[in-house]
Amino acid sequence: MKKILLIILPLFLSGFLFSQKKLVKKPKPVPKFNYYDEFKKISDEVFLHGTAYDNLGELTKGIGPRFSATPGYTKATEWAEKNLKEAGAENIWKQEVRVPVWIRGKESLQIKAGNGDWKNIRMLSFGNSEGTGGKDLTADILLVNDVQELVNLTTTQVKDKIIFVNYPIDPTIVSTVDSYLIAAKSKLLSASVIGKKGAKGLIIRSLTTATDDVPHAKQVYYEPDDKVKIPALTIGVQSANELEKLLKTQTVKAKINMTAESKGETINYNVIGEIPGKKDNKIIVLGAQLDSWDFAEGAHDDGSGVVQCMEVLRTFKALSYSNNHTIRVVLYANSENGGQGRETYAAYVKKKEEKHIFALGSDSGGYSPRGFSLDMSPQRRRLIFPWKEYFLPYGIYDFDQTYAIQDISPLKRLDIPLAEMVVDTQRYFDYHHSEKDTFDKVNKRELLLGATTMTQLIFMIDKNW
Repeated sequence: MKKILLIILPLFLSGFLFSQKKLVKKPKPVPKFNYYDEFKKISDEVFLHGTAYDNLGELTKGIGPRFSATPGYTKATEWAEKNLKEAGAENIWKQEVRVPVWIRGKESLQIKAGNGDWKNIRMLSFGNSEGTGGKDLTADILLVNDVQELVNLTTTQVKDKIIFVNYPIDPTIVSTVDSYLIAAKSKLLSASVIGKKGAKGLIIRSLTTATDDVPHAKQVYYEPDDKVKIPALTIGVQSANELEKLLKTQTVKAKINMTAESKGETINYNVIGEIPGKKDNKIIVLGAQLDSWDFAEGAHDDGSGVVQCMEVLRTFKALSYSNNHTIRVVLYANSENGGQGRETYAAYVKKKEEKHIFALGSDSGGYSPRGFSLDMSPQRRRLIFPWKEYFLPYGIYDFDQTYAIQDISPLKRLDIPLAEMVVDTQRYFDYHHSEKDTFDKVNKRELLLGATTMTQLIFMIDKNW
């Protein structure tokens, strides 16, 4: 018996000690998140304590228009710094951006049919457009409805005319974003294309889904080889319809007077705020444009995006989430008439060799969110698709689109995965780039729901990427 015990005992003890040694070296279990619960915590915090709606009121009503190179934009940068700090950003700084100085000045359009009297028409100069030097530019109007019609026109037919492009966005395309982009990219709307054929000026039908007579702004692009930069302007839908009818039966003249002019460049700022990562220096960035047109509050475009990005930071802080990666908000300068803010930030990221793992933009208005457009590799998209079940209770179902709005788009050149919040845009182009884009057009609940789903997506990226 003693002999047997002498044999068994060392085996038993060695097994016991070995098992104890294994237990000591066993790694700590990784905590498992109940994502349904985490999503609910975020939602409750935003809907009960969110400040996005009040912040939007301050930005739009307290500051108002914030066009590049104007005192309004300077006030907006100061406001943004203060509000980012209140939202919980630990690091806040301004990034110099060279922006064009363009002054709209006085502007007017009159038309005269046959031997009738001159009639005033509501209009807006294209952003960055050349003016008429404050002198009347008078010429016959030539109607163009499509690209092929323009191609077929000879220089003799176009020379010394003011071209009226009556090209509406396609109402049969359900996605208003798609219909707008198709129309906006048309060569018909290029002052350079019209000018090269000898035209004196360009008038376009506003790119809008509205049926009123409010003009909607657009930015002009001149080619470097343009010998003459012709003035360009936009008119409302009702005026466009009336002008088209007149031109079908008689000669119509236009008289344009614009004092618009460019005066070089100046410095504005991107405003940046972040909560540093607790695990590493990798960066998740949220982006929105801080500027608006010179005549508009810019509530949907893009005041809503600005305050939603701030709300993401505030919610992370309020819930004491320990974020693995740095969560950064970038509020871009000069989105409406140049895009220098986004290009400056992308150049900064490249030069600093910062590791950005994800970029999320919000520039489609403060409407009800429907999903996220994922402009990234198929492998990355597949990592996000399984999360759909957590988003469905919040009405988020669309993860199939692949576009990215312009303010974060330069980051694509750096192979950074991009996403854009997809919202219900059926009303967006009623107000887009017009004086009607005001605070009262934004619904508080829709705005906060958008901020909620943005925070939820950033939370998932931070915990899983």
